[in-house]
Amino acid sequence: MPECPRCHQPVDARAIACVHCKTPLKAFGHPGIPLYRSPATEFLCTTCLYHEDDTCNYPQRPFAQECTLYHNQAEPLVPQTSRYISGGLQQSIKNWCQRNFIWLALIGLIIISIALSV
Repeated sequence: MPECPRCHQPVDARAIACVHCKTPLKAFGHPGIPLYRSPATEFLCTTCLYHEDDTCNYPQRPFAQECTLYHNQAEPLVPQTSRYISGGLQQSIKNWCQRNFIWLALIGLIIISIALSV
């Protein structure tokens, strides 16, 4: 369970504001927009990816301590995902057959048609 950045009391992850001190936890009162905060002596812009590549258009830049656009430059912008699941040759064949089921069915029908016509 996350805690409030101001009073350090536990709060619900979906809470829009802290029930103890009324500090806003989500941006614009919307539960889907996270509000990032820095410690009192630091600024978010020093570690933000958008500040580094100069694409940030936030008005408080470079001294923002609260931001909705923040993305840590140490984390990748798009998470790396694997396209293929490793599981050996049998799993690879099964995956290939599932991806190409239409072609396998069409080839099967052609083979059956040729076998019946002979």
